[in-house]
Amino acid sequence: MHTAEEELHAATELHADDHAGVFPPFDPATFGSQLLWLAITFAALYLLMSKVALPQIGGILADRKARIDADLKAAEESRQKTDAAIAAYEEALASAKAKAQGIASESRDAIAADLAAKRAVVEADLSAKVGAAEASIAQTKSAALAHVDEIAAETAQAVVSQLVGEASPEAARSAVAKVKE
Repeated sequence: MHTAEEELHAATELHADDHAGVFPPFDPATFGSQLLWLAITFAALYLLMSKVALPQIGGILADRKARIDADLKAAEESRQKTDAAIAAYEEALASAKAKAQGIASESRDAIAADLAAKRAVVEADLSAKVGAAEASIAQTKSAALAHVDEIAAETAQAVVSQLVGEASPEAARSAVAKVKE
């Protein structure tokens, strides 16, 4: 009885007399058929590559190129829009700065004019008060100087009365008048 394993070995066993020890692809007896199959396989692969694979690869490359070109165009348009937006922003910023400087200048001028007007009013008021005070001082001084002679005469009379005795008011006034000259 043969087992299944023995049958398998018997069917796959290589007999040395079937091949004369030459590696089959290098056997000169099969060169012609090998070259024929090489040419048929090469032609089939060439046709397959030129008709199926290369057009698909070319289409893929063309699609990628078109997509890349569209992306580059969109990027360029976005860059131009961004540049335009930046220019508009800078222009608006410069305009706002100029407007702010104008407002600040107007405010500064208005405040300076207001301060000048208030200063003029205060200076006029102070000048009037100083004039009034000087007039009052001059009046008080003249009044005081008018009474100085009387006070000096009274004082001289009192001193002379204490030292010598009785002195007349007319004599005290005449003495003060002599000293004053």
